[in-house]
Amino acid sequence: MSIAPYIPDTAPFTPAQRAWLNGFLAGLYSGGAPAAEPVAAKKVVNIYFGSESGNCEALSKLIAKAAVKRGFESKAIGLDKIKLADLAKEQFALIVTSTFGDGEPPSNAVDFHEAILAAGDGALANLQYSVLALGDTNYEQFCKFGAEVDSRLEALGAKRLYERVDCDVAYEEAAAAWQEGVFAVLEAIETSSTTPSPAPDKMATGVAEKAEAAPVEIAYSKKNPFPATLVTNRKLTADESAKETRHYEISLAGSGLVYTPGDALGVVPTNCPALVDDLLHALNRDGEEAVPTPDGAEASLRTALLRHYEITKIPASLLKVVAERSADKTLADLMAPEAKEALSKYLWGREIVDLLTDFPSVTFEPRDFVSHLKKLQPRLYSISSSLDAFPDQVHLTVAAVRYDSFGRKRKGVCSTFLADRANGPVPVFVHVSKGFRLPASGDTPIIMVGPGTGIAPFRGFLHHRQAVGTKGRNWLFFGDQKASTDFLYKDEMDAMLASGHLTKLSTAFSRDQAEKIYVQQRMAENAAELYAWLEEGAHFYVCGDASRMAKDVDIALHKVIETAGGKSPEEAAAYVAKLKTDKRYQRDVY
Repeated sequence: MSIAPYIPDTAPFTPAQRAWLNGFLAGLYSGGAPAAEPVAAKKVVNIYFGSESGNCEALSKLIAKAAVKRGFESKAIGLDKIKLADLAKEQFALIVTSTFGDGEPPSNAVDFHEAILAAGDGALANLQYSVLALGDTNYEQFCKFGAEVDSRLEALGAKRLYERVDCDVAYEEAAAAWQEGVFAVLEAIETSSTTPSPAPDKMATGVAEKAEAAPVEIAYSKKNPFPATLVTNRKLTADESAKETRHYEISLAGSGLVYTPGDALGVVPTNCPALVDDLLHALNRDGEEAVPTPDGAEASLRTALLRHYEITKIPASLLKVVAERSADKTLADLMAPEAKEALSKYLWGREIVDLLTDFPSVTFEPRDFVSHLKKLQPRLYSISSSLDAFPDQVHLTVAAVRYDSFGRKRKGVCSTFLADRANGPVPVFVHVSKGFRLPASGDTPIIMVGPGTGIAPFRGFLHHRQAVGTKGRNWLFFGDQKASTDFLYKDEMDAMLASGHLTKLSTAFSRDQAEKIYVQQRMAENAAELYAWLEEGAHFYVCGDASRMAKDVDIALHKVIETAGGKSPEEAAAYVAKLKTDKRYQRDVY
């Protein structure tokens, strides 16, 4: 097979144009173009998604629509809906997947993951594929599952249509370039033509632009957030609590924004002005220097640091350049592969300002400095209200992040923006979470497990069901540190319990006794009743910490089904898998 020529990054083309040209050349040199004239039937190019929160599902549907417009037959299909034997019969497949937790597959891709690991050599020899991986570089196992799928499909004999692209949180541009590159390869294979048509400058549309071209009912979105008014900022935890959890009520009047219980609200924060001042001092700049913003505009350095860039977590590229430029070789030594653990220990609790002050010999021109920073991203919070109960309002339940490290007071970017600095308009948008929804029937019972701020969507569920008059039973598992200081929305829950709307409330306050008690223990104590609810068709929901709580609750759920249902571990696993397939086990975890 010939090696395809490649358009370098220095060539005078836009990223989308380069992607199209590279895809076209890859198609010509892949050996995949048929020698005979093109087949009349449309090529089937399905998009298979692995999704935990719904981002990959939504993106896959956009890509499938774009594929249909380009003349392919295409559907967006969950990885839980395809068997490996069926995938082996397909000629093309595009995989769009996130990574969950510590490098694990998202919930709807667990079985697919096991299937590709168990398959034998050559199982997918007829398949041509490409992988788009979504992730977050703030996590060590960035896009690990997407990378594993990519390498495993190749090991099973599948041929890579287009190189995998790993996307950070702001995935639109990278996803658009991947989409155009993949389509170009597919079109080159289909037409076997040496003349690109249409021309590259007509192809620079991209995923984000496709989304904008689709019919929309509202004007406000992630790209155009609504300048909302914060009308209530109330502390929920007592002064003696070790936590600071707050309740926010935001007016959506005049926005046209609507949401469904289970959705999230995107909040676009600004950084802490005091931290910006500290950074400018460390850079020895007055802040008036002109620098580019991530969207290609220009602003003063102060404004760019305040509104456009992430200025807390140390980016890998900034760490690398400081190590290279510093006369002090301490950091360079820590960057060695064998010093990974020591580097993690150094970075723990440190922010960009600490890096600059730890290595003062390294100086930056303002433009050079911001070139190493990431774009300031909106934060997503589970909505804790219902429009049926609170018209024109959206409520949030947010823990303010504050702690000390290395002699500095640290602040969570958005949690303290809401708590301390949201004196003017608060830019917001609705993030649809189709994978976290109440049952279609209001008569269906629901079981909700939401310790700490994980109670947020369930407060929304309960208010919604109360407002619309559903008759289904509601059971809430809630936990925190102390009942006297951390019982969030106690008055509301007590009132719903007294009225019978909240059928059962099981609490676990970990520090109210010598031995810590958590929600999973309460599940075990109520195993028989919990299993009975499941047998009667109840939907099971979990919201909160993904790294520990959600895993412990999942283990507890399996144990409940084993003990109360008299099932083997394998039978319990199959029972849980069926709950997930039937959309009766849903999670909103982070």
